Parts: sequence; C-alpha cells; structure tokens
Amino acid sequence: FSFRKLWAFTGPGFLMSIAYLDPGNIESDLQSGAVAGFKLLWVLMLATIIGLLLQRLAARLGVVTGLHLAEVCNRQYQKVPRIILWLMVELAIIGSDMQEVIGSAIAINLLSVGKIPLWGGVLITIADTFVFLFLDKYGLRKLEAFFGFLITIMALTFGYEYITVKPDQEKLLKGLFVPYCQNCGTPQLEQAVGIVGAVIMPHNMYLHSALVKSRQVNRANKREVREANKYFFIESCIALFVSFIINIFVVTIFAEAFFEKTNADVSGVCVNASSPHSSLFPNNNQTLEVDIYKGGVVLGCYFGPAALYIWAIGILAAGQSSTMTGTYSGQFVMEGFLNLRWSRFARVLLTRSIAITPTLFVAIFQDVEHLTGMNDFLNVLMSLQLPFALIPVLTFTSLPSVMNDFANGL
Repeated sequence: FSFRKLWAFTGPGFLMSIAYLDPGNIESDLQSGAVAGFKLLWVLMLATIIGLLLQRLAARLGVVTGLHLAEVCNRQYQKVPRIILWLMVELAIIGSDMQEVIGSAIAINLLSVGKIPLWGGVLITIADTFVFLFLDKYGLRKLEAFFGFLITIMALTFGYEYITVKPDQEKLLKGLFVPYCQNCGTPQLEQAVGIVGAVIMPHNMYLHSALVKSRQVNRANKREVREANKYFFIESCIALFVSFIINIFVVTIFAEAFFEKTNADVSGVCVNASSPHSSLFPNNNQTLEVDIYKGGVVLGCYFGPAALYIWAIGILAAGQSSTMTGTYSGQFVMEGFLNLRWSRFARVLLTRSIAITPTLFVAIFQDVEHLTGMNDFLNVLMSLQLPFALIPVLTFTSLPSVMNDFANGL
C-alpha cells in the first residue's frame, strides 16, 4: 500500500460521492429525521453500503475495459434496448437535476432574505454552472480540488448545525445499528423508500465508470489493473464515508430538534424570535412538515439567524456541486449511447436545456414554500429508474467476454 499512489487515484470517487449529497438527499434526510426520528438511520447506512458496492462495480468496468458504462451498452445491446436504457437514464438525470437546481435556487432565496425569487435563483444556477464547467480547461486535478472544497463546505456547515443542536448519541447509535421502526406507519415507510431512491442514483454509475478513465492504466498489465481497482475502491470508501457522515448530521439534527413537533410549537418559537417567516407555520396541532426551505427557517427560529444562513450556504454548496456532476453524467451518457461527438459548448447547452426547461416551469409557477411533494415524487422516480442502471452494471461485470479475468463470477 502506498499513500502516494492513493493520492494519485483520488478524485473520481469524491466527484461521484457528490450525488450522495445533493439537495434531494438533504431533503430526504431532514424529512426522515422529522417524521421518524432516529429510527431510519440503519436504512441510510445500508443504502450507502449497497451504493458503495454498485459504485465499485461501475468503477471496475471502466478500469478493466477502458470504456464507461454507456459505451459498453452501445457495443453490447441492440438498438431498441439501447435507446430504452438511454431514455431511462436521461429521465433520471432530469429528475435529479430538478432537485439540484431548485435546491440551489432555494438556498439563494434564503441567503437574499427572499429578494431573489425562485426562478431568479434557477437562472443564476444555470449561468454559474456553465462557468464552473469550463474550469476543467485548467486541469482535471484543479476541478477535483474545487469539488473537494465544496464537500468541505458541506461538512463544516452541517457539522456546525450538528454541534449546535447536540443530538442524543445513544439514540443515534441505536438508530444506526438496530434495524427497527417501532410505531412506524405509512409516512415512515415512504421516507424509508425515499432514502433508497435519494442515495443510490442510477446515473451515478454511468458517471463513476467514466471518471475512472481519467487515470492512465496499462490494461495489458494485470497487476496495474488490479492495483487501480484497489485504490479506486479505497478512495470510494473514504468518499462515501464522508458523505455518510454529512447525511447523518442532517438526519440527526432534525430528529433531535423537530421530531413530533407540531406547527403550533414551531409557530410560537418563530413569533417569539421575530422571524419574518413565522407565517409559514399555521397555529394548529398538525405535525410539522419540513423541506429544505422550511428546514432552514425552523433552524433560524430555534437557533438564531446564523443557523439559517449557514444552512443555506451548505445547501448552496450541495446544489452547485451536484448540478455540475449531473451535467457531466448527461454528457457521458449522450456520448456513449448515441455516439455523438459534439463540441463541449453544444453538449453542455443541450444537456442543460433538457433538464432546465421543466425546472424553470416549476420555479415560475410553484411557490418556494410548497415544493415538498415534488421532491418526494422525484425520489420515487429515482427508485423506479434504478433497475435500468443495475441490470447492465451487474450483467457486464459478470461477463468474462467483457471483463476478462476480472469478471465477478456471480
């Protein structure tokens, strides 16, 4: 083992792990904490472990074959199944992109104290995504470092909220290691399914299999291939462990502070804190429902304005980073499935337009305070698209004709 070699292979796994930290994930985390308390942490841990195993297969495919998943699908499948798979993964990318762009727009709205409307935040996110995407002209390592910086911002901001709220550590450990859900009903079950859909992203397997190609590996030398597989797996473990800790921060913050709270409880605190958002919560005994927007507001009511703005900075970092990696996924998928060789600007413009058009409509015609249902729907969409990514990954990595001596044999 060599730390120097590990450092040389570090990058693709952290870019991949950003999909585990997108605003859809954050919203799923905070809702599961508010609805089920600490009871669904074990679902989050199992989903992350399964996600790691699938990412390992996707990375192995890229390392061994020198082709990413979409390119292998193009070579191995007939026209009809190939087009069906392409449409399914594009649908997943559009759904994920909507969550990411609207998450960024909500963060901008919170940071501007409501002065920038949701549609304005969407337009800003579109513009700065184009700017950041051209950063890789200055070298892939610099781009990877920039994404690492965004992950650090998320860790610091959500870590600050975690320290401020001080969740019960005994309940946290029980929730992680004891698979139970006492007194759970339909809402809790919906959140459990939503966690799986939010954590394991279908298009992320296409992305990871392409990102590992950025490292030079002599595929004629089995020792080098085996070594690359080892270091990419170690890096993926570290990256997903970091993302898992950040997800735990969010779940436990809302499990500790807002589990079984009513609108009346929160409304009273917000009124006493002179929050400009206190009208969000009607003075009734219905159970509190939170999303990314309301989550920031209630943190501000309970723990001061600093908690609200720090929360918004974390959401903005999550939205910006995941929007950019989503765009990369779209480029790799389009190139691989359709064998298109367009200029970078044309590819980015098309993949952005496909995802942004429905997002902009939602932002214009929907209120920033009523987007929870859309996020739940999009997480279900991710779950439904998952088999269309799993089947090719599991199939190709077990075929000796594709993987040679590195086939899984399952």
